[in-house]
Amino acid sequence: MPVVPEELKYTDDHEWVRREADGTVTVGITDHAQKQLGDVVFVDLPLRGKNVDAGDAGGTIESVKAASEVFVPVSGEMTAVNEDLAESPEDVNDDPYGAWLFKIKPQAGGSTVKLLSAAEYRKLIEG
Repeated sequence: MPVVPEELKYTDDHEWVRREADGTVTVGITDHAQKQLGDVVFVDLPLRGKNVDAGDAGGTIESVKAASEVFVPVSGEMTAVNEDLAESPEDVNDDPYGAWLFKIKPQAGGSTVKLLSAAEYRKLIEG
């Protein structure tokens, strides 16, 4: 059974989303997603400072099984990317909720994709 922390929000595309105290949003992939992908071998992340729209592809994760896009949950500016993943992409498998991918500063009034609660996400993956 995949781990689904209660304090996070989730997307239908298996990203987790955490609102930080400074208003930024941190994004990663869920435990379920990393299990489906298998051993992650490469992570391609967006450029810092890039403006993105909700639903845009925000990067790619490649595993021994497949490549999968990571989608942006909220419109705004990419303020940080986890550069450690370039050297250690397997961190996504080892700690999917610690190995965040990127951070976004949401734009005022910017659109978001529908975010799910932990209970709603569990229902989606158990479906």
